Formats: sequence, C-alpha cells, structure tokens
Amino acid sequence: MRKKIYITAVTVLVLGIAAFFLFFRGNRNEYTMRFDKVSTGSLTVYVTATGTINAVTSVDVGTQVSGIVSRLYADFNSVVKEGQIIAKIDSTFLVQAVRDANASLERAKAQYQDSKRTLDREKMLLDKGLDSQANYDAALTGYESNVASLKQAEAALERAKINLSYATIYAPISGVVINRAVNVGQTVAASFSSPTLFTIANDLKKMQVQTTVDESDIGRVSIGQEASFTVDAYPDDKFTGVVSQIRLAPVTIQNVVNYTVIIDVNNDDLKLMPGMTANVRILVASRQNALRVPNMALRLQPPTDAIDTAKIAELRERFSRRQDGESNPAGGQAAPAFGGAAQQVSSAGRAGQGPHSFGGPDGGATGSLWGSKRFQEVRDSLRAKYGDSMDRNGLRQKLMAIMKKEAAVQQKSSSPAVAARTTRDQNRFGIINRYPEYEKSTYDPSSDNGRGRVWILEANGKLAPVQVITGLNDGKFTEIMTPKLKDGDKIVIGVSTNSADDAAQSERSPFMGGRMGGRH
Repeated sequence: MRKKIYITAVTVLVLGIAAFFLFFRGNRNEYTMRFDKVSTGSLTVYVTATGTINAVTSVDVGTQVSGIVSRLYADFNSVVKEGQIIAKIDSTFLVQAVRDANASLERAKAQYQDSKRTLDREKMLLDKGLDSQANYDAALTGYESNVASLKQAEAALERAKINLSYATIYAPISGVVINRAVNVGQTVAASFSSPTLFTIANDLKKMQVQTTVDESDIGRVSIGQEASFTVDAYPDDKFTGVVSQIRLAPVTIQNVVNYTVIIDVNNDDLKLMPGMTANVRILVASRQNALRVPNMALRLQPPTDAIDTAKIAELRERFSRRQDGESNPAGGQAAPAFGGAAQQVSSAGRAGQGPHSFGGPDGGATGSLWGSKRFQEVRDSLRAKYGDSMDRNGLRQKLMAIMKKEAAVQQKSSSPAVAARTTRDQNRFGIINRYPEYEKSTYDPSSDNGRGRVWILEANGKLAPVQVITGLNDGKFTEIMTPKLKDGDKIVIGVSTNSADDAAQSERSPFMGGRMGGRH
C-alpha cells in the first residue's frame, strides 16, 4: 500500500514539474531590447552614377579630298584660332585638274563663238531669202547647245578650284588640338567617308560630365540640381557642377535602360582632362532640422507576445473609423488622416520647387513634412474653435486649407532666392538657355512620402506601435512626421530573446514588415 502511495506521489510531482515548465516557464520569454532615440538633423539624398569628362564643344576636323598629307601646322595640345591653316594635302593632281578644266572651258568658248557666227550668218541669209528655215533652225540649235556646254565647262572649272581649296585644311573653331590622327606622308582617302585629321576642343575651361543614370533613379534627377564628383587623378579633390541637360534618348547597357545626364563643370584650373572617369553624386533632395529615426526602427518585426494587444486593437479601431468617415472624438489624439493631409499639402505647396526645400511655416526647415509643432498648434486651435460641431473630414479640410495658404506664402517669399541661385549657377558654370522646349518634370521629394511604424516600450514592458508619415531616406535615417514623437524620445530598434520559439513567434506577428502601405 505504501509502495502505491509512494509511486503515486512521485508521479504527481513529476507531472507538476513538467506542467510548471510547460505552461509557466515555457511561455515566459525574456526579451533583450535595443533602443535608439528620435533625433533632429539633416538628411541628404544622392543619386550616384559614373560618367566621362568631355569638352563642351569638340570638332573632328576631316578632309573632303583624297591625297597625301604634305604639311602639318598643328600638333597635340596646339592652340589654334578659327580660320588658321593646320594641314595641307598634296595638290599636284588637283592643280592638274584645274588646268584640265580650264582647257575644257577654252574649248567650249571657241565652240560657242563658232556657233554664234554660224547663227548670225544663217539669220542674214534667211532675211534675204537666200537660205531655208531648216538651215536656220539647225544653226540655232547648235548655238544653244554650245551655250549649255560653255556653262558646264565653267562649272567644272569652279568645282576643280573648290577641290583645290579643300587641299588646305583650316581650323573650324578656336581651341586646342586634343588629338592628331595623321602624319606627314600618310595617304587619306575621302571616297566613302571623311577621314579625321584632328580633334579640336573649343574651351577646356568649360567642361561637362556625360553620365548615365538608370531608369530607377532618373525620376529623381532634375535640371539645375547640384552635383559633385571625384576623379582618380585627384582623389582628394571634390569637383562640383550643375545638371544642365537630361537627354530623352534611352541607352540600354546590359539590358538596363539608362538616360544620359549632362553636368556642366567649371575647369578654370585645368585639372580636368577629356576622357577622365568621374564618380558622380547628384544631390536630389536635402532637409535641415528634420525629425528622423534610424531605418532599423522602421524594419523592426517584434514577437507577438512582446506587443501590447490593446494598443493594436485601438489602432485597428481608429483605422476602421477613418475608413468609415466617423468623426474624431473631442479631445482625442491626432488621427492618422491628419498625416495624410500634411503630406498632400506639402506636395501642393512645394510643386515645382525642385530639390532645395524651403523652411516650414513655423520657420524651421522642415521641408516636405509640415512642422510638428505648427501642425499641433493649428489642429488644437481648430478643435477649440469648432469642438464637436465639425466632423473629422470637415476638420481635415480646414486644416489642409490653412496649410496650403501658408505653404503658398512661404514658396512665394522664397522664389527670388531660388531665382538668384539659378542665375549664380549659370554665371559660375557657363550654363546658357540651350535646352529643348520639352524638359523632364522637376522632381518633388514629397512624391516619395509614405507610411511607416515605429515601436516604443511602455511602462508595462510591452511594445506599442506608433504610426508615422515617412519622408526622405538617406540610407541610414528616415524622416518622419507624427505628433506623438519628438526629439529625444526612445524607440526600439531590435528585440532578441533566448527562446528557441522566437523565430516562429515572429512569423506569427500580425505586423510583418516595417511599413503599413505607401512607399518608403
């Protein structure tokens, strides 16, 4: 009997220990979290590409006649003036061609004079009735034929003289000879195509970088954007330029569609040489004093049991109300739709502004996302004024109207500065108005705004999501806009646990990925 009691007690103890580890210890995951802070700083977005440095204007000088090169009056790096003689082709045969054409002309003149005398004689005899009309007509035909032959001989002589003049090669533009392709004594044949003798660059103090940008990045490139680049010859020097042209012709390189972008560069110190490879960075957007978070915070996928489910339910309910158009409760938190309003207004207020954003209505350089402080001020003033008498959609329309008005005023005030900067860049880099009528549309950074989510740790040890409007992304930080976060707030950027079930729990997370629609 005691033996049975002992066995039963041991069995109950073992089952109890197993149940404890299975239902209590097994479900308790201890998480280690990594934190970072919301910060305020600058964001700069670049498009990188590789290009070749060339002279703005270069001409390949050829010849229209064949022959042996008899003289060269220019060499590599020679400075030449427009109209200067730079080479001569042996003109022996060309001179003989002129003499032959001259002899043919003299023969044509003699035939012309003979036919004219014959015509005059036939006309006199016809008038006296001593000759027939047929003989007169034959003499007239001979005269007219010799007139045409005379004109043909004169044209042949003129053509021979022109060919002789082509034996002397003149510089078509002023500049420097960057390539010489022939030597004295070399025979050039111009039967099918004009051979190149020299390449002359107009002005090496004005250079351009011809780079190719793939189709995934060309949408963010606009005329007038600043560009910087380096060359292998001067790795410590940084050169600057301005995008002057975006060519419409596609260039396919290894099955990737690219577009040629021209960057004008000032080369007063003559460091840059034609043919150098340039590693280019085009500044497409920049923001000062932007509220930003690390990209890791937006990509975080926390385990399910680390999330505050009550906050998730509240977030879903709020989203449902927004979809149904319900009114916002008085005194409630800012609805996500206001972020959408800020995004829409920012796009309207900055249309055509280009990559250099102006300061927000509150005086800070907030760029495409309206200042958080100003946003809260306007929102609170509208709620205090209208209270529950205005539904959520009406409140949002009022908010958008105020934001558009302030953005328009700010854009108007910044237009002279933008114009002055454009003029300064034109004078600095020698840009002239040589663009075609059709130009690619200006890039608007607000078109890349989207929605995202970051996580904060609450007092109960659970993670709560915070919806944000995302802006510029420089690869390390992303600009955000939300009234719930401010500079210095702690956010979670990583969650790790010693549990083997962590991976499976992450897969069951209701928030896979770091975004909630939109683009980031």
